[in-house]
Amino acid sequence: MTQPVLAAQLYSVREFTKTPADIARTLARIRKMGYTSVQLSALGPIDPKELAKLMKENGLTCCATHTWPEGLRKEAQKIIDDHKTWGCSLAAISWYQPEKQDAQVWLDFAKFCSDMSQKLEAGGLHLGYHNHAHELTKWNGKTSLELMIENTPPAFWFEIDTNLIAKGGGDPVQWIGKVKGRIPAIHLKDLSVRPDGTQKTPAIGEGNVNFPAVIEAAKSAGTQYFIVELDPDPDARDPFVSLEISLENLHQMGLK
Repeated sequence: MTQPVLAAQLYSVREFTKTPADIARTLARIRKMGYTSVQLSALGPIDPKELAKLMKENGLTCCATHTWPEGLRKEAQKIIDDHKTWGCSLAAISWYQPEKQDAQVWLDFAKFCSDMSQKLEAGGLHLGYHNHAHELTKWNGKTSLELMIENTPPAFWFEIDTNLIAKGGGDPVQWIGKVKGRIPAIHLKDLSVRPDGTQKTPAIGEGNVNFPAVIEAAKSAGTQYFIVELDPDPDARDPFVSLEISLENLHQMGLK
């Protein structure tokens, strides 16, 4: 198996990536922590070539990105070209939740994903999908996510998010198994509960997700990129501190 790579999802620090200067400082901080790769998401305006230069200067690779259905429809070739500039071959659709949903809506979306996957594959870019909790809604016994898995080609991959699978009532380990061979990258995100019953996203290892089991399952499924993601912390902890704690805890769990 290819050596696992620990990456930071830049969406976690999106308040610090609004300008090219912000992005440069943020990349330097993330590399200094020990991360060797980043996922590009929620960045402010920056020329793709300048972004590639900043990542290279800081010793970081781009493991994956997030993209949108509308962008794929309108700018597929630009998306392909930008990823070539960044030396990145993985892009995931970050969100899809139409106002009115049923099984056919998700089957139609799976067809769109399949068609776009084929188009991007021709340009050397592998398209995937990042789940949220709502894809675990069931239609006649099958979840939206299952409909997508069953109705997209093997080349179309799934970026399982451990926190959001758990929020949707699923078992992250089980869902990793469902996409074995189709999960080159995973979102490691913890989940915990406050005394009042509300949920929050702490640093990895501070919540209730069974990450040793997740890591073992992901390795068995062929995952290469283990991407740490954080939501805004209502307890006001600096997200860079949480990223660093997450990395240290993952190292202690044996993920180097």
